Amino acid sequence: MTQSTIDLPTFTELQTAAGAAFVTELVGTFLEEAPPMLAELRSAQAAGAADAFRRAAHSLKSNSNTFGATRLGALARDLELGGLIADTAPLDALDAEYQRVAAALVELCRG
Repeated sequence: MTQSTIDLPTFTELQTAAGAAFVTELVGTFLEEAPPMLAELRSAQAAGAADAFRRAAHSLKSNSNTFGATRLGALARDLELGGLIADTAPLDALDAEYQRVAAALVELCRG
């Protein structure tokens, strides 16, 4: 699961550059900050707030790519570039992928 969810060379490069302990701290911050970003996407979508929607998607994309969570980053990028959506299915897919990413990152940090 981890290999398909997290690009291991990207994650390993980050650990090498920043140190494993610091990356574990970064992962902890990401795991705290991502759920509110996901909630912001849903509330912005429901309110028709295009700027807030785009900003939340951009932040999630950037943070995901930092750790090598490339599929999560791509899903967020699609939302960022596509603008407001009427259907919540893409948000459901984003939430599901975040759950996989969170589990994989926790596993990698325990490693």
